[in-house]
Order: sequence, then C-alpha cells, then structure tokens
Amino acid sequence: MFSWLGKQGGRQRNGEAEDVVRTVTGGLKELYAKKLLPLEEHYRFHDFHSPALEGADFDNKPMVLLVGQYSTGKTTFIRYLLEQDFPGMRIGPEPTTDSFIAVMYGETEGSTPGNALVVDPKKPFRKLSRFGNAFLNRFMCAQLPNQVLKSISIIDSPGILSGEKQRLSRGYDFCQVLQWFAERVDRIILLFDAHKLDISDEFSEAIKSFRGQDDKIRVVLNKADQVDTQQLMRVYGALMWSLGKVINTPEVLRVYIGSFWAQPLQNTENRKLFEAEAQDLFQDIQSLPQKATVRKLNDLIKRSRLAKVHAYIISHLKKEMPAVFGKENKKKELINNLPEIYRQLQREYQISPGDFPEVGKMQEQLAGYDFTKFHTLKPKLIEAVDNMLSSKVSSLMNLITQEERSMPTQMVQGGAFDGTTAGPFDHGYGEGAKEGADEEEWIVARDKPVYDEIFYTLSPINGRISGASAKKEMLTSKLPNSVLGKIWKLADCDSDGMLDEEEFALAKHLIKIKLEGYELPNILPPHLVPPSHRKSL
Repeated sequence: MFSWLGKQGGRQRNGEAEDVVRTVTGGLKELYAKKLLPLEEHYRFHDFHSPALEGADFDNKPMVLLVGQYSTGKTTFIRYLLEQDFPGMRIGPEPTTDSFIAVMYGETEGSTPGNALVVDPKKPFRKLSRFGNAFLNRFMCAQLPNQVLKSISIIDSPGILSGEKQRLSRGYDFCQVLQWFAERVDRIILLFDAHKLDISDEFSEAIKSFRGQDDKIRVVLNKADQVDTQQLMRVYGALMWSLGKVINTPEVLRVYIGSFWAQPLQNTENRKLFEAEAQDLFQDIQSLPQKATVRKLNDLIKRSRLAKVHAYIISHLKKEMPAVFGKENKKKELINNLPEIYRQLQREYQISPGDFPEVGKMQEQLAGYDFTKFHTLKPKLIEAVDNMLSSKVSSLMNLITQEERSMPTQMVQGGAFDGTTAGPFDHGYGEGAKEGADEEEWIVARDKPVYDEIFYTLSPINGRISGASAKKEMLTSKLPNSVLGKIWKLADCDSDGMLDEEEFALAKHLIKIKLEGYELPNILPPHLVPPSHRKSL
C-alpha cells in the first residue's frame, strides 16, 4: 500500500515538474514571438546574423557538437559514448566522415537525408535549408533506440583538412554552418589528436566562427595514451600555445586528456589521470539536460542584446543617408567609417563593445544592401525588448529555479556513462576514504602497530590522550588547522574531547589520506568507524 502511494506521489511530482518545464518553454516561445521577433524582422536581423527561431529550437533536447581535424576520433568518440554503431558511421585513418550527421533518438534504427530533414517541423533543422543542396546532400540524421540519446543529441561534423582547395570544394560555407549549430547546441567539443596539434587555416576559421559561444567550448586531447608522460607534458603545452593564438579569451580553456575509445591503453602510466579526466568530461555532458532550460534562456538574452545593437546600427545608417543625391558615395563612406559608428553608438546608448558584431564581417554584408530601404529607429520595439530583459526574464528564472527544485536530477544515462557509476570500476573506488569499504578487516588496522607506538609515547592516561597531546602530534603533518579540525571531529567518535588508541589510529589514517591528495569525507563512513565504537554509534 505504502509503495503504491509512493509511486503515485512520484508520478504527481513528475507531472508537476513536467508542467513547470512546459510553462518555462512556453514562456520562452512567447517572449521570443511577441517581444524579440518583431525587432528582428523590422531590421532584417535574420539576413545578417541568424535565422528566426522556431518551436523546435525551444523544445529540442540538449545537443553536443563535435568539431576537429580528420582522424582525431570524432566518430569513434560518439561510438564510445553510445557503445553502439549508428547509421552512416564510417571510421578510418583517412578522412571518412564527409557529412554532418545528427545522431538522435528514434524508436527504430534508420536515417533521414538532409532534404527531408529540413522540412520536418519536429526537428530543429528547418532553417538549414538556406545553405542549399550542396550542404543538404551532405547532411543526414541517424536515429536509433539508444538510452544516451533519450537525453542528448550529438552532431558529428566532417573532418577538417588543411589547404584552400578543400575549403572551396565543399560547395557551401562550412564556417557559416558551424556557426548556425554553435548558436543552438549546448556544448561544443573540439577534438585534437596527440600527434596532430597543428591548427589548419580552415580549422582556425571554424574556431573563430564560435565567437560569442566561448562558454560552450570544451577541448579534448584524444589518443593521449600513445605518448609517455614527458611527451604528454610537451604535447599539452604545444596545444595550449596553438589554442591561445586562435581563441582570444583571457580564460584558459578546459582541456580533457584521455583516450576515448573502448580499446586497451597503449601506455598505462597515466591511467589514473585518464580516468579522472574522463569522469570530469562525463559529468560535464551528463549535466546538460539539467542546465538545458537555463542555456536556452541565456542564448535568448544574448540574441536579444545582439538584435538591439543591430537595430541601432541599421537605423543609424538609414538616418545618415541623403534623401536624393550621392547615395552610393555616402554608403561607401558609412561602411568605411563603421568602426567609428560603433564607438559613437557605444557612447550614445552605453553599450558594451563586446555586444557589437565583428566589424569586418558586418562591412562585407552591408556592401550588398540598399541603405535607403532600411528602417529608422522605432523606440517601442526597443522598449519591448528592454522590458523583456528587465522583468519577464526574471520571472522565467524563478520558474526555472522552481523546476530545478521540483524535478529529479536529470542525468544522461546508458552507454559509456553507465560503466562509471557503480561497482569496483567507479571512479575513485577503493581509493582515499573509500579504501577498505568492501573488506571485513578494519582498514586502519594495517598500520595500527606503527600508530600505537606513537600513541604510547604521548603518555596516555586511562588509555586516552588529551586534545593538547593529540594536537602536538597532528601538527607534525603541517596540514592547516581547518583540515586538522575536521580530522579531529571525524576521529573523536564518542565526542569526549580525548582519543583512545583506535581513535588516534583513525586520525593518523585520515591525515595519511589527506596527504596523499584525497578529499576527506564529511561524515565518517561505516567501514572507517573503529571496531570498539561501532555498537555505540
């Protein structure tokens, strides 16, 4: 009876959480359609920056975009996460993936070609039709019933080669396609091979197309097991130097080092490092469903700021155009003076320089437009967006906070993610404070004879030493007082302000754990409780 009530309560809570999700998503759609879209359409934002958003853009699952040069292991990385082949998958040392492949969940395994995909209203790819047949012939969706894909979708991209010929032979603007995806995905993973660190011209341009999406970028240094520790240090340094020349941000990008495929490691001396890095990367990907709504709201705010700036630029150009004569000359003058116009608008409207689109690209685009057909500034459209940013967004944030509290933690499950969550191969199993958890013998007993010798030199009275005596010995570890205070609290099991020989041995064991670089537990695990104190606890 009670289990049935629990299930009913769980269903009710899940139903309430789903209602909140629908409310938040519906709120985002309504804000965009009523507040932002009119401003975008009035000033031709979609022609210059990004196509209009559709319902599927708000409803779709979190997406992960993989980008890298050929043979860096992008497709193998997807295979590693899914633990399953997917339609259209080709793996080899030569450039094999020549298409964009959206790997998504489906009840039955199959594939959908690009031309059919961009007319499906349930998929968030309809606006890709503007890139034409040359792109759509190299775009497909692979669908398969995989547990991982119930939570996220993965976009595999063509391997990037070096050289001008390859760039021109694509038949579509590769960087523009990447930029379109970058604006809509939740995570961008740049893959590098430990033996191929050079960043080609096209790869450099591809990375630059992610401008404004720096918070989504993660870097994976793959195939790191093929070099030894000394070489790996040099490879990592060279990679950071190469990235520093391309990505102009003051923050250092997070780089995950490892070998992301289900094969034996060629060099095992860095195994623990690879395991820790893989765990960190998995946690980052697993958290995407939980953060998806916040990401969509964040992207909507970024889009709103850019749309406002675009409106100011276009209306200023319109205002400066002559009524009758000299229009073409004035147009050229305005395009050449665009940097100064940016500075003028910054001062006039108190806009941050980082909110403006790239000058060079904007100058190229403006050259093909008739400025006389632009619109003057309509304050009501700007006010509607300002009102959205100042009041409506905060209401949605409260709803999102409510959603996070009411919903069970959403994590990506299945595939490689299940292999790191339980059992002896869980990250950190049998290490630090977890050591001895599955053993009958008290793990501290192994070193207790050594600890006992120290204990009896501290002149115990009635089998106990005072806090002052214990402090003197514990300070020899050179750990800070905040850490030693936590160790004392964990070790003094009966909270009598003194330590018997088992409690002292436990304190020394915890000091050893901390000195080896592991974290201390907040609550003493049952397997570390001294045998003589287990009944009382």
